[in-house]
Amino acid sequence: MTSPQATLTALLDRLRNTPAMQSKLAIQQPASALALHGQSCDDLYALPGDDTAAIRCGDQYQLLAIEGMIPAFVEQAPWFAGWSAVMANVSDITAMGGRATAVVNAYWHHDVIAAEQVLGGIRAACEAYGLILAGGHTSQAAGNPAVLAVAVSGWARNLLSTLHVAPGQIIAMAVDLDGRWHGDAPYWKAFEDVAPQRLRDKLEVIPRLAEAGLLHAAKDISNAGILGTLLMLLEPKGCGALIDLAALPQPADTPLERWLQVFPSYGFVLTLDPEDLATVAAAFAFEGLHCARIGEVDDSARLQVRQGPAQADFWDLSRQPFTGFHYPQFSHEARPALIHKEH
Repeated sequence: MTSPQATLTALLDRLRNTPAMQSKLAIQQPASALALHGQSCDDLYALPGDDTAAIRCGDQYQLLAIEGMIPAFVEQAPWFAGWSAVMANVSDITAMGGRATAVVNAYWHHDVIAAEQVLGGIRAACEAYGLILAGGHTSQAAGNPAVLAVAVSGWARNLLSTLHVAPGQIIAMAVDLDGRWHGDAPYWKAFEDVAPQRLRDKLEVIPRLAEAGLLHAAKDISNAGILGTLLMLLEPKGCGALIDLAALPQPADTPLERWLQVFPSYGFVLTLDPEDLATVAAAFAFEGLHCARIGEVDDSARLQVRQGPAQADFWDLSRQPFTGFHYPQFSHEARPALIHKEH
């Protein structure tokens, strides 16, 4: 019989070597080439590392995000690719404590009907999320690849950033479990047949919590899955964490290994102070969302995972960078003060 420790070690080995996880390692090249440095926290907010760039404008931040879609996805599911490109960007804006405002797109295709479906998905998502579709660039010609990129702008009053992560904060996962899988793909869809206002109300939870001073940082759960997203949350400040797999909110009858690789239409990992968990969880529950504490930030630079009696390292950032975005010069104390907490 396989021991719990051996079972966990084998699971983490498989997750560590998925194509989605391995693709994140390629980010190290541009991270190194950019040689990122800043003189202040506002300088660093505008640089890569968070889900969006954040540029201070008076007493708030302008946010800018962009997503490029996998060409095979655009080829095989053009409408859903168009929708997903907007949805992913909206999640990035939300993870910064922000609200999305407008979309531009660039797409190439060799098939006129498929190109119309791509634009149809973009337009439908903009209508659902209440965004301005401001235009973009397109090229339709025989021999073109199926390529799509979408950029979204937004704004935030009280910024959430991975630069705010610090030991002692707890990690929570918030997710919409009222959905279904997209075939055999890792996409968990919780937007179909949902009224636009309900989608917007769910997105509004995080900016409101940010403005109440109840969150420090957030990352939307992306194609690297739950553990890969946690690495991106921890890496900029060189922090670590211990995650309890039994604490993850997840759908019934879904294998754990599949859920750990999920790319949900609504899913975030968050850091906050322990005393604020009840208030934060209640805010998500009010909108029908699940939020639970799944771990705690420490100063180990290691993402450790617990499953029952077994515990193992998933990644040691001190030995192996993940994306390469690391800002050791940033002091948590230098962060602009949060507004007064509201309870």
